[in-house]
Amino acid sequence: MLIILIGVVVYYIIKWNKSSSENKKSNQSDAGNNRANNAGSASTTQSSQGGHSYGKWLGGGLGWAFGGPIGGILGFVFGKMYDDMSKGKFEYGQSPASDFNMSLLVLTAAVMKADGKVKRSELDFVKQFFYTNFGSQAPQYIKLLGELIKQDIEVADVSKQISRHLDYATRLQLLHYLFGIALADDRADKSEINIINHISGYMGIGASDFESIKAMFVKDTNAAYKVLQITPEATEDEIKKAYREMAKKYHPDRVANLGEDIRKAAEEKFRKVNDAYESIKNERGIK
Repeated sequence: MLIILIGVVVYYIIKWNKSSSENKKSNQSDAGNNRANNAGSASTTQSSQGGHSYGKWLGGGLGWAFGGPIGGILGFVFGKMYDDMSKGKFEYGQSPASDFNMSLLVLTAAVMKADGKVKRSELDFVKQFFYTNFGSQAPQYIKLLGELIKQDIEVADVSKQISRHLDYATRLQLLHYLFGIALADDRADKSEINIINHISGYMGIGASDFESIKAMFVKDTNAAYKVLQITPEATEDEIKKAYREMAKKYHPDRVANLGEDIRKAAEEKFRKVNDAYESIKNERGIK
């Protein structure tokens, strides 16, 4: 099937390029001096516009074939630019860092549009994160995000693909970032929390880990205990054991393969684990 698909794609690319070339030659030979130049320019523009529209769908088809649901979404967007499409920039599975970035973009769009509107506070949070972590590449990511927000995103398919490509520690970091978007306006919107819950489940994240990260953002009287995944009835030894396990699970070194900038972002979650532990120790008088 893959060979057949590639053959069909190559055939239509050649046919499309040939058609564009023939149209251009015909316009140049049939028209007069100035009118020929103007007509040729107009014909070229129309051909280019048609190519972009065709490329968008072709990019989506190739992206899905080679990169699954995420490749399909990104391929559709990148397909607007034929050169990008041909270079396969939307392919998934090239490296841990690029996979993380692409997953980040797709799920960012899904959470931002969950309540039917994109809030300014959310956009500011995302922009700041992108510029802090991706530097000179940030404008490109932000532009791509604007296109992704317009797309229908099936979080189940996308999240399942992420669970197959990214390790557990990276998925936890991704979940932490999504909660940051949802709470950018200092309030927990039910629709946003629900979609993050669905994403978490489809990514294969355990319920206790989801509740732990949620408690870092959505505070209640037992938030510190939830962060450490224990109950207020836990003994002192159980509290210390839980802290050691959580500190190991969320240590920034576990996502070091994503680059120094992402490692710094992971330090925030690690700090919240420490803050929760200190809060319980102070409450209990634990030394």
